[in-house]
Amino acid sequence: MDAAAAVERLWPDRGASYAPLEGGITNHNFKVEVSGHAFVLRMGGARTGLLGIDRRAEYEAGLRAAEVGVGPEVAGFFEDEGWLVTRFIEGRPVPPEEMRRPETIRRVAAVLRRFHDAAPIPGRFDAHAVVEEYRREAQAHGVEIPSAYAAAHATSERIQRVRGAQPPAPCHNDLLNANFLDDGEIRIVDWEYAGMGDRFFDLANLSVNHEFGPA
Repeated sequence: MDAAAAVERLWPDRGASYAPLEGGITNHNFKVEVSGHAFVLRMGGARTGLLGIDRRAEYEAGLRAAEVGVGPEVAGFFEDEGWLVTRFIEGRPVPPEEMRRPETIRRVAAVLRRFHDAAPIPGRFDAHAVVEEYRREAQAHGVEIPSAYAAAHATSERIQRVRGAQPPAPCHNDLLNANFLDDGEIRIVDWEYAGMGDRFFDLANLSVNHEFGPA
């Protein structure tokens, strides 16, 4: 179903207008304006199940993020279609260079801690296991695995051994710059990889994606 049909189905005869939002990697996102309110309609991309994405787990994680004031309000979820509707955040993107400022890092860390300390959410996210599953899936589809993978995998295994078992916490696991907005508070969007995991992976993910320097 295309966006026009989806909008008409969700807001029938309401005169809703919509426009695509840029920046999505795996999904199609639209800003919908209707009756003085603005929403984001997220239509799941094709075959995202190959990436291990569980739409119901994403929905539950989004509810938890909204509950603790980290993510946008969830207005609707349509599991069969893979659609998620959230309140549009009237905020600004946070540029990468701003993300590297100590004050911004403190603000982001406080928001992440709020989510990490929240009640459990469905699903697990083990970065080592996820990457291994991606490798197996890629090989099954005839993709040649890069030669550097073996060394990276060995390093990951060593980290797993040294870290040992850690108490799982709710984690976002995809802290790309595009997933941060500032409306006076730091907000995080796009919870499709969220699950119970290692909070230190979340922090490392944030650091690598924003090229943080030494502390």
